[in-house]
Amino acid sequence: MRAVSLWVVAVLITVSLAAWQRISGPTYPVRGTVSVGGATISLELLRSGETGRPLPVEVNVPPGVEGDVVWRRYPSSDPWNVERLRSNGKLLRTELPSQPPAGKVEYQVRLREMAGPGRAFPHKPAVARFKGAVPEGVLVPHILAMFLAMAFAARAGLAALAGERSVAKLAWITLGLTVVGGFLFGPAVQKYAFGAWWTGVPFGWDLTDNKTLIAGLVWAWAVWQLRRNPSARLAPGVAALVMLVVFSVPHSVWGSELKWDTAPQPQPTAAP
Repeated sequence: MRAVSLWVVAVLITVSLAAWQRISGPTYPVRGTVSVGGATISLELLRSGETGRPLPVEVNVPPGVEGDVVWRRYPSSDPWNVERLRSNGKLLRTELPSQPPAGKVEYQVRLREMAGPGRAFPHKPAVARFKGAVPEGVLVPHILAMFLAMAFAARAGLAALAGERSVAKLAWITLGLTVVGGFLFGPAVQKYAFGAWWTGVPFGWDLTDNKTLIAGLVWAWAVWQLRRNPSARLAPGVAALVMLVVFSVPHSVWGSELKWDTAPQPQPTAAP
């Protein structure tokens, strides 16, 4: 019964961390409201797009509200482009042009009553990153393996605290899942999405790759310690804590970013 309870706790920890990674990451949509003409308008701006497809910008508005989207490549000193939001009943819509893998754009929606004062959202322009399409046969195993690795890591840590004999087996499974999800399917996902197999140390500072590297190293160390001493509890406990801490860092932070080669240009006064 205790084993079942510990598994429930491990799964709850994993789900909580996965949810936190998603909502706190730089690709999660920007949501908020603006008041225009006495009406409160809800907006959701995407921060992730697929190369080869334009990025849609859609806003549901009451009658009499119009608007534009200002955007440019990010980071760059490009002049700001203005796209008119086209009306389709209660929906205002436009599309931002697709960018190469790891290319980013920053954009802001500006709504107003007909010939009235405007409201901008968000206050600081949203940044959307484009990526190449990743086949489900690569993406699904990667996500599943990493999710299970976090669950087994949490369970191994709880087993270490509880003094269970199964801690060595759980540690081996955690290491295996980390290798499969992070070092086999992970680089394939990175290659499809951004054109590079690995952008962490020693080739770069991609935080997602570096988190995977830390997790793999710490669990390799824990397994080595358990082989030397099967009753060891400190190593798997520390490994579980380190893995859960590093994977609580928002996903895609310091991710791949295309460096636009643009010369500085004066910004128009209408820029945010």
